Amino acid sequence: IHDMTGSAIRDELPGVHEVHAVDAAGVHPLLLAIGSERYTPYLQEDRRPAELLTISNHILGTGQLSLAKFLFIAAREDSPELTTHQERLFFQHILERIDLTRDLHFHTKTSIDTLDYSGDGLNTGSKIVFAAAGPKIRSLGNTVPASLELPDGFPAVHVALPGVLTISAKPFSSYEQARAQMLHLSQHIPLELAQTFPLIIVCDDAAFTAETFNNWVWVSFTRSNPSHDIYGVQAFQENKHWGCQGSLIIDARIKPHHAPVLELDPAVEKRVDALLSRL
Repeated sequence: IHDMTGSAIRDELPGVHEVHAVDAAGVHPLLLAIGSERYTPYLQEDRRPAELLTISNHILGTGQLSLAKFLFIAAREDSPELTTHQERLFFQHILERIDLTRDLHFHTKTSIDTLDYSGDGLNTGSKIVFAAAGPKIRSLGNTVPASLELPDGFPAVHVALPGVLTISAKPFSSYEQARAQMLHLSQHIPLELAQTFPLIIVCDDAAFTAETFNNWVWVSFTRSNPSHDIYGVQAFQENKHWGCQGSLIIDARIKPHHAPVLELDPAVEKRVDALLSRL
């Protein structure tokens, strides 16, 4: 679609250089974008998202783009060669720069895609913008820290990509229990872990989620509702703004109200393969 429409997105949304809805995440749950950050060009060390927030509001108010649930947006000025289509490198760029006390912006009790079952009703859920601008503030980790000790109920931990851990947990039963579980987990996560692993995904199967990039984006962004499933180490609210001092935690376990997992039937697959072999 982007190839067909050419520069239409850039013409329609001033300051936008690229948008990319990630197929492996079910398209609408995850949108990556690059925009201009020109409001305060005289700031170098203390650069922060400003124009990016204006652009993100425009994106979430425009046509099919408004269906995005997780929007990650970066500044062109920080890395002119950055592209949203190199997805792993794009996430690395964001995670190296994002300030988890400042750069998370929620839209709650809003409309979402009809086919997104993560919300709390038909077309009802939440959105979040991750906006990153400025110099790197951390170096991302690639191996599980030997000093990380998880509490009971969290049996496995893996590295999905630089800066991202996946942690297995017991099956989800209720949000009341989930809040207690995530608080318990966050109390065992060292504050300094955010300097190497700013993002933690709690899931049903940490090994599967970390096995491939596509597995990671599918589990992380289709199975979570930002307003309900995001937690953090030393989380706080200040003047209606939510943030966390340590790592961000997303509870991406399957919830009871989610659509069932599509599982292939070997017998049906065999019959279809036999039929197609004759064409």
